[in-house]
Amino acid sequence: MNHILDELEWRGLIAQTTDLDALRTALSDGTVNLYCGFDPTAPSLHIGNLVQILTVRRLQDACHRPFALVGGATGLIGDPKMAGERTLNSPEVVAGWVTRIHDQIAPLLRFDGENAATMVNNLDWTAPMSAIDFLRDVGKHYRLGTMLAKDTVARRLNSEAGISFTEFSYQILQGMDFLELHRRHGITLQTGGSDQWGNLLSGVELIRKAEGVAAHALTTPLITKADGTKFGKTESGTVWLDPEMTTPYAFFQFWLNADDADVVRYLKVFTFRSREEIAALEAAVAERPAAREAQRALAHDVTSLVHGVAAADAVVAASQALFGRGSLEELDPATLGAAVAELPTASGAVGDLVVDLFASAGLVASKSEARRAVKEGGASINNVRVAGDDAVLRSEDLLHGRWAVIRRGKRTLGVVDTGA
Repeated sequence: MNHILDELEWRGLIAQTTDLDALRTALSDGTVNLYCGFDPTAPSLHIGNLVQILTVRRLQDACHRPFALVGGATGLIGDPKMAGERTLNSPEVVAGWVTRIHDQIAPLLRFDGENAATMVNNLDWTAPMSAIDFLRDVGKHYRLGTMLAKDTVARRLNSEAGISFTEFSYQILQGMDFLELHRRHGITLQTGGSDQWGNLLSGVELIRKAEGVAAHALTTPLITKADGTKFGKTESGTVWLDPEMTTPYAFFQFWLNADDADVVRYLKVFTFRSREEIAALEAAVAERPAAREAQRALAHDVTSLVHGVAAADAVVAASQALFGRGSLEELDPATLGAAVAELPTASGAVGDLVVDLFASAGLVASKSEARRAVKEGGASINNVRVAGDDAVLRSEDLLHGRWAVIRRGKRTLGVVDTGA
């Protein structure tokens, strides 16, 4: 069996470590208690956060004990951005986001058994602390020279916006989390993204100074696309884990649309498929790229992890039904609505000429072209061929009383939305 660090390295999940050999020894000698933090600076985590959750899960599967910290305290401040101060959210808003994020993490880790995961909130130990206690017990261990050298801080200091003491103090708060978790739960490893390296080292150094012992830090690389552009963004914005912010259908489509140059790397990072399975999918990309087998496996695996197998299967059924390989009538309103949301849309009403709707949706360049498509048998409503160019939209054509899926040829799709 591969050492967990070898597995993480093969999956491209190691960017920086404090001492790789020492960490390898610690992970070999017995169960290591570790943690990763997630700040509620938005109502939902996104797929960049998913890298961290799944890395923690891999360590748990290797018999180590994870703690997931949802930062009710640090979320009130926010990690400094490269440019400009964050908007400070109210305690009530942050508390609500803590609950939402807690619920997103919970299904992805295992909370029973010998190395069961534990969820913690840093507000529990930060809120009771006085400012004097914070300065005397924690602040005394920090040197301004080290804090000022941090990339984000240095860049902000040299900008017109500058940096407030509030955001400047974030690295101390995160370091204090590591120390507190070390004292309470014997945690000796913190994981995070490579952009958090300075904050992770803050905790490692604080534990060394305050407790006189060594602790470990491990970061994962920031995920990018092969062309160097940002990962996790679409035309409609960030890909969130919350199904109300990114529907399971849109979530699935994001992974399905992965470039051939990216998909194998994504399979390693975001799925639990074995080396052999991923090698077979890599071969499929090279030999049968049009089949998109790797993308389909990736999309189904990640959607199943985040939203459940039933949601992933519903998305597959919707995709197949749109192209005539299943029943549109059997799709529930939420799934159908998400599936047609990105399609070219024509606003219509019962009684409208079908050829007008095809032209309005942009599936054809003109009404005459729509008539030609109908005559050639290449136009359909809800996968049923349009009989003649005088056909009108009927009430029985409306799915859930609102939508009608229109198609020209095999793959040019649109939707009529009556707005009902």
